[in-house]
Amino acid sequence: MEDTLTNLSTWGYLALAFFSFGGSLVVVAAAGVLSYMGEMNLYVALGIAIVFNYIGDMFLFYLGKYHKADIKPYFEKHKRKIALSTLILRKYGVLAIFIQKFLYGIKTLIPLSMAISRYDFKKFGFYNIFASVFFVLVIMMSAFYAGQSIQQLFEYFKAYPWVPFVVLFSILATIWYGMNYLTRKK
Repeated sequence: MEDTLTNLSTWGYLALAFFSFGGSLVVVAAAGVLSYMGEMNLYVALGIAIVFNYIGDMFLFYLGKYHKADIKPYFEKHKRKIALSTLILRKYGVLAIFIQKFLYGIKTLIPLSMAISRYDFKKFGFYNIFASVFFVLVIMMSAFYAGQSIQQLFEYFKAYPWVPFVVLFSILATIWYGMNYLTRKK
């Protein structure tokens, strides 16, 4: 356990930067818990996560704006997700920039859809600053303040290693059933 914590404190900031660039919710939460445990500095972790989350979305927007033809083949299989992200964009407007940060599967497509729909680059960058700050603060600070509970949960999982698999299977089955039910034609 101590070896793992040493590796995390050594490589944690680099991993946080890399995965924040991709918008990872789990790694931002893990940084919050590690900050609670004293393995990472909370303020440095917040700064790194905010900056790289912002840069990652701006990079996606840039790709969609100026390299449309290059990225189009990669999204041929995801037409339904693109349609959903376009609907979210039309329905919620600027709020979609904030919402997309919390939705896996769509968080990559919203900046691309906004860029393809000729949304203003500067306007997206301005709102993305606030969305990145909001996203990282909500996730990391929630994990930081729930650090003790999360540690107790992991101790429980050590005693009963089968519980995480049952919980994960239950969550995935519920999501699958819910999506299947919601997408069925009536």
